[in-house]
Amino acid sequence: MMLKKYSFPAAILLLLALILAACGGIGGDASSNTASSGNSGAGKPVEISFIHWQGDVPVWNEIIKDFEQENPGIKVSMQTFPSEQYQTTAQVKLLDGSVGDVFASFPGAQFESIAKAGLYTDLTNEAFVQSFVPELIKSGAKDGKQYALPYSLVYNIPVYNVGLFEQYNLSPPKDWDSFLAASETLKSNGIIPIAFPGADIGPGQFMNPMMMNNAPDEEVFQKLEKGETKLTDEWWTTTLSQFKELNDKGYFQPDSLGTNTDAAIALFSQGKAAMLATGSYSIAAVLKASPELKLDLLAPITVPADQAIYEGIHTTTFMLGVNSKSKHPEEAKAFISYLGKKEVAGKVANAANQNIPVKDIEYTSPALQVISGWADKKTRFQPRYLITNIEIQKAVTGSIQAVIAGDSAEGAASSAQAIVDQQLKP
Repeated sequence: MMLKKYSFPAAILLLLALILAACGGIGGDASSNTASSGNSGAGKPVEISFIHWQGDVPVWNEIIKDFEQENPGIKVSMQTFPSEQYQTTAQVKLLDGSVGDVFASFPGAQFESIAKAGLYTDLTNEAFVQSFVPELIKSGAKDGKQYALPYSLVYNIPVYNVGLFEQYNLSPPKDWDSFLAASETLKSNGIIPIAFPGADIGPGQFMNPMMMNNAPDEEVFQKLEKGETKLTDEWWTTTLSQFKELNDKGYFQPDSLGTNTDAAIALFSQGKAAMLATGSYSIAAVLKASPELKLDLLAPITVPADQAIYEGIHTTTFMLGVNSKSKHPEEAKAFISYLGKKEVAGKVANAANQNIPVKDIEYTSPALQVISGWADKKTRFQPRYLITNIEIQKAVTGSIQAVIAGDSAEGAASSAQAIVDQQLKP
């Protein structure tokens, strides 16, 4: 057998051709460009998982559809969970990276726990961070790094029925005595003063405005977790005694500890209650049930007017993060970048009746236009979310349920402090 002879240049060309053939051609396999193209395999879109707890599924479906049209190489699979379930199970779902490429988290204990587990991707240097209002994303930062971007700004203070207040010549009270007097006027006219969802979110929400001026130190719960203050101190026993006073005077609906959020919203939407002890996030559900209602927000001022420092409570929550175990981090970041566009954020905000900490949003929702004035009021970040130990957080809210169930303020505080002491043992 004779070997065909090649010139030196021809031999070089032949060698290059053989190498390229072995590598799958000049362009290579499509899968080699997955991170940059958003495709996995020959034209198959990358699918990312998005998990959260918000109930505004129709608007999210619309946002996802628009995103997929703009980014044909990426598909978004969304799962939503009840908020209480999400707080306890989200971290477990994130562990293997198969769920929650993009995920929402609550500030405080959940954020701290997920950060400690190393499940957040550092977003500090991502360009889309600049789309958010800097002073409103601090709840997603830790140790100088931005791990999550809050996508919801809510006010954790009661919603009130402006029409009912006007009917009985009432205005938002400026101190504790006038809050009690307004509640008595409503009760004497057959109106439940406060619809309180004591079976689920009520204690953890209403505690914030109830304590904000009793304990104006914004580090009070950090000090509690360091053993530098106690629940048996005056700031908390006073708060518990005021909860007990509201309950004992009949200003909550009967069986408030057996009332869940949906039932409390129904009482309020039907005009049976004048105040709803949840927050601005409930406005959408109320207006869906009773679009004719005129609503606003108020907070109980538990001290004399001249001693009040804060007018209300705010929370930046629904904090968007990228799972550090995600197999598609660039696609996940692309989705968050899209959500940071003011037009997209505005669509979510106005559909859900919730403020969003993205710059230059135009709010067209009537409910948001009403509460937009709260941006200029003196509010503080939700104290409960600053409790990083979940067992201590449960002890705090449990003491509220205890006084409503009939315990004394001192007894409930003492029992709760015993749990705190146990948690603080080395």
